[in-house]
Amino acid sequence: MNKDSKKFIKYVKRIIPIHSKDKREFILLLTQRIKEFSDDLERCTYQDIVNEFGADTFRVYEMFMGPFDQVAAWSMESIRGCGKFLDRVWNMQNMLVDGDTYSKEAEKMMHKAIKKVSQDIEDMKFNTSVSTFMTMVNEFYKLGKINKAEFKTFLTLLNPFAPHITEELNKIAGFDADVSTYSWPEYDEDKTVDDEITLPIQFNGKLKATITISVDEDESSVKEKVHNAIDSKLDGKTIVKEIYVKNKIYNVVVK
Repeated sequence: MNKDSKKFIKYVKRIIPIHSKDKREFILLLTQRIKEFSDDLERCTYQDIVNEFGADTFRVYEMFMGPFDQVAAWSMESIRGCGKFLDRVWNMQNMLVDGDTYSKEAEKMMHKAIKKVSQDIEDMKFNTSVSTFMTMVNEFYKLGKINKAEFKTFLTLLNPFAPHITEELNKIAGFDADVSTYSWPEYDEDKTVDDEITLPIQFNGKLKATITISVDEDESSVKEKVHNAIDSKLDGKTIVKEIYVKNKIYNVVVK
């Protein structure tokens, strides 16, 4: 590794969130990753990247590259993608509405996200945390709004990955304290469970259709939905047997 690559490792050690069970393992994996794309870094310094894209974009990209125990190629296009993601996060301030509790539309997503990100950080699966953030942003854009309770939790979860933008948005939202001083959000396990599931329907072991059902929906109701979905797909075949594995799969034997 060249001098700039070594400086880069030292810099990343300082700026990347360490909220894992094994800090030493994290640093070893990080150093290994940096070595893997050190040739690319010889053509630019870490400061060049920060100057062009910003420190938060750089942090998020480093987290999003993939699992720390796997090889990852350096990609300027992916860095730009992370920058666009943070641009969308910044613009969420324009969707902010009042609200002291999670809205009905977003409640389940919020509890799922807290659970997912909390576990990912412990397991050093930072890339899937970033994917969760991206999914949340997409959902809030679909809703066209995000209330203050949801925004505060979102900023708290994102803060270890992008501290600068989250602190700025926190001030704009009018919250009193710094994000870094907030208690980590808690989730309700019951609210991480889906009320509805997608049930696959198989003909002789081959997927033919899917339906949406409520969790633990009455079997007679499920059967009615199944037949509404498959009757047009029988093509003259006769149903010999039907096997329903509750909340898992519906098998139809035809001949």
